[in-house]
Amino acid sequence: MTDDNPLADARVRRLIGLSGAFALAAIAIFFLDGTIRWVVLGVAVLDAIVTPYILGLAVENAEDESEEAADEYGFST
Repeated sequence: MTDDNPLADARVRRLIGLSGAFALAAIAIFFLDGTIRWVVLGVAVLDAIVTPYILGLAVENAEDESEEAADEYGFST
C-alpha cells in the first residue's frame, strides 16, 4: 500500500465498497420488511460492485492529472 494515496491499493477500495454494502444489508435485514428490503439489498449489491470501480477511476484520473502537471510545469512529484 502506498503512503501517498491509500486508494491506490485495490484491497482498500474493495473494503470500502464491502463495508458500505454490509451496512446497507444489515439495515435491510434487521429493520425493513417486504419489497423495500429487497430493494435495499439490491442497492447493497450494486454498492459492493460499483464503489471500488468508481474509486479506481478516481485514482487513475488523479494519477493522469499529476502527470499532466509535471509535463506542463516541468517538475515531477
